[in-house]
Amino acid sequence: MRPPTSSKSSPDPGAQAIDALFREAGLVRSGRGKSGAGARPSNARLYRAASEELSHRAPPPRTAVNGVKWLPVPGWERVPWLWHGFSTRQGGVSRAYCIDDAPGELNLGFTADDSRKAVARNRSLLAEAVTGDPATPLIVIRQTHSSVVHRATAVDAKRERLWKAGVPSDKSSSLVCKADGLVTSEPGLLLAVQTADCIPVLVADRKRRVVAAFHAGWRGTIKRIVESGVGRMRLEFGSRPEDLMAAIGPGIGACCYAVGEEVLSEFESQFQYARELFREVYSTDPVRNKYPMLFLTQRAPGHSPIGPSLHLDLVEANRRQLLAAGLKPRSIQAVGGCTCCQPELFFSHRASRGHAGRMMAVIGIKPH
Repeated sequence: MRPPTSSKSSPDPGAQAIDALFREAGLVRSGRGKSGAGARPSNARLYRAASEELSHRAPPPRTAVNGVKWLPVPGWERVPWLWHGFSTRQGGVSRAYCIDDAPGELNLGFTADDSRKAVARNRSLLAEAVTGDPATPLIVIRQTHSSVVHRATAVDAKRERLWKAGVPSDKSSSLVCKADGLVTSEPGLLLAVQTADCIPVLVADRKRRVVAAFHAGWRGTIKRIVESGVGRMRLEFGSRPEDLMAAIGPGIGACCYAVGEEVLSEFESQFQYARELFREVYSTDPVRNKYPMLFLTQRAPGHSPIGPSLHLDLVEANRRQLLAAGLKPRSIQAVGGCTCCQPELFFSHRASRGHAGRMMAVIGIKPH
């Protein structure tokens, strides 16, 4: 799409350069603010639903020999060169977020409440569960809800090995950079993104053996982290959308993700289909329904305990971005699982009011 022109001004060279880059990657710059065929008016009525209708529970996790419980993507294990998986909170050594008499948990984030030693052990356990080798380099990023994608290389693996060896240097940190996506074509690396409600997305190129992992909260989704990441795969590795397959992992579901009107406005500024990603959800509590005046507050819509509340479907939002990037619908899988309403299986920042560990979505290429 070309930037608007008039007889009084010439096209912006910066916008032209961006358009050229998008065309090379096979993408189209957003036509936000434009009306067109199929566009829903901004005042279109939101769909209504009960939270139970929007729930999508996770399948039973797989238990590794070392006790780690994780979720594979159905069918992906038929790809012989591919490592992948979504962790749960079950099967580790952390004690920070479990009750006193419970077994240890698989917290994979260096949070303030957990010990560094326990988290490092948990990361080795996850690598062992997915790859068979606890020494497999786990490439982790410092996530900032951006659209930045980092290309992981052997240099990142070296940093990770130095960090494990205890080398006291900033350069040895396994937090390789600030980004919300990782992509690589190098075998032997296990790419990882951390989540505790945000949506993890894994992408693999079946023909060129390229893999990517993305962290998509609502801010990253607005910034098109997944769509941009697929574009990066096309530009740097020659990946074709028809050769890509993607998996959307556990995150907070539309059943539980109540947001404010400001989030709807942000999405409407970027996506013509924005209102199709939101639902008006009414409380099924009979007491609240019968005596709504008892629960009145001055909080903004979407932040009040009485209905209707505004709920966002981040899984569908990222599926739409994968489709916009050219993937075929049958190549996209949603593994399922709401981190908020399955607290026995997942960590949830929202459900625990901020006192939560972190899970990981991982993907990699097996060494030859």
